Amino acid sequence: MEKISFVKMSGAGNDFIMIDKDSNPHFNLTKTAIKNLCNRRTGIGADGLITIQNSDEIDFIMDYYNADGSGSTLCGNGARCGIFMAGLSGRVKNNKTVFVQNCVNYSGEILDENKVKFNLNPPSDFQEGICFTAGNNSVSACFLNTGSPHIVINIKDIKNSEGQAFSSLSDVPVYDLGREIRYHDLFAPSGANVNFISISDNKIFIRTYERGVEDETLACGTGSVAAALIGSFIFNLSAPVSLITHGGDELIVNFVKQNDEIKDLSLTGPVKVVFTGKFFLNKFI
Repeated sequence: MEKISFVKMSGAGNDFIMIDKDSNPHFNLTKTAIKNLCNRRTGIGADGLITIQNSDEIDFIMDYYNADGSGSTLCGNGARCGIFMAGLSGRVKNNKTVFVQNCVNYSGEILDENKVKFNLNPPSDFQEGICFTAGNNSVSACFLNTGSPHIVINIKDIKNSEGQAFSSLSDVPVYDLGREIRYHDLFAPSGANVNFISISDNKIFIRTYERGVEDETLACGTGSVAAALIGSFIFNLSAPVSLITHGGDELIVNFVKQNDEIKDLSLTGPVKVVFTGKFFLNKFI
């Protein structure tokens, strides 16, 4: 029976199954296999699966898949894990790298033994003052595409029928409310990730419901980038912006605002190897 080697990694709490395609040429990348491997009860368990492979033109090619087996747009913490794994496999020279994720060129840097910086492309489609009803609450939100589509909601902008807002981020029913908003008609047909934020002492505290995982995750890289930029646009936060994730890790989003444009956008935070192992391919396909 064919054995496939893997590395389980965490990027600020976002966890991924990492597979080197060059070391595992027989890995059958099907939607069923990805779903089964990411299942937290009967598989390895993860928010998503990432493959990396060699390239003749750049350092490496990376592909990311959600836990439900669907292909994905950009994954920020996944990209940081991909950079780290590429470094472990000798694909990264002098700690800086250029690579492709889902057919788009990116770059990044391994800063130390557990911290990785990922450079993003400029965001698009910023919208503010999006108003709708969810969970018997009136909601005012912002939208920004940072490589993945994100709704960002300050918890002060969620009001119940009596006009009261949530007093703390821990009180927000992220799964139920996030799931309803993720599938709202306003964001059809593909939906969006939903980020709930609270700002205190110039830091953003954030919780995210991620599409494709279809649950709250401990962190979301592109969601943190969206929240940081909206924190700058709406709440006058200055770069670099510090975000505290639901898992307790800190992510740093840095950027330069120049003539209403965002440049030099980056996401920095912790990465670690959780464990390594092998699985029998026929058990998951």
